[in-house]
Amino acid sequence: MDTSFYDSGIFTYGILPALIFISRVIDVSFGTIRIVMVSKGHKIWAPVLGFFEVFIWLLAISRIFQNLDNWTCYVAYAGGFACGNYVGLLIEEKLAVGIVKIQIITRMNAENLIANLKEAGYGITHHEARGGSENVSIIYSIINRKEIKKVEKIVKNSNPKAFYSVEDVKFVNEGVFPIRAAASRLRKGK
Repeated sequence: MDTSFYDSGIFTYGILPALIFISRVIDVSFGTIRIVMVSKGHKIWAPVLGFFEVFIWLLAISRIFQNLDNWTCYVAYAGGFACGNYVGLLIEEKLAVGIVKIQIITRMNAENLIANLKEAGYGITHHEARGGSENVSIIYSIINRKEIKKVEKIVKNSNPKAFYSVEDVKFVNEGVFPIRAAASRLRKGK
């Protein structure tokens, strides 16, 4: 086998660092998504992603150790780690796995907002409360994470000055979700 290509400057200072960079982007992206899966209790996906994360990392680090005098490999390794974190977060954002709790606090009358959320199929819990200086309405809903933008749009259209926050939820045992609500309405003939 001809090894002259692997000993060339193009491979040593160009292709090898690029391969290490790409490997790190992939393994760190897997790691970022794996951490999210662990936090959300996905017992199958987390170990599968972990296997590939470590396997790819071993391939990359073995090339580093074979080329300890090549500083471009170090730069590629660190750059791939940084880029992998970013790419992993982008992927995780697109996947939008899990459920969240949205809490909406409004000083305005909340009836229109509540009606719009219910009409869209969201289950809500509502109560009146006393804010720092005035009465407020507080609305809670548990939604699929992929639905955040839709709920935000309803809130902004119904009450543009409402304050809301979104928190991750690991588990729920009951609830009204838009798909379930729509299916229920179909069964009832509405």
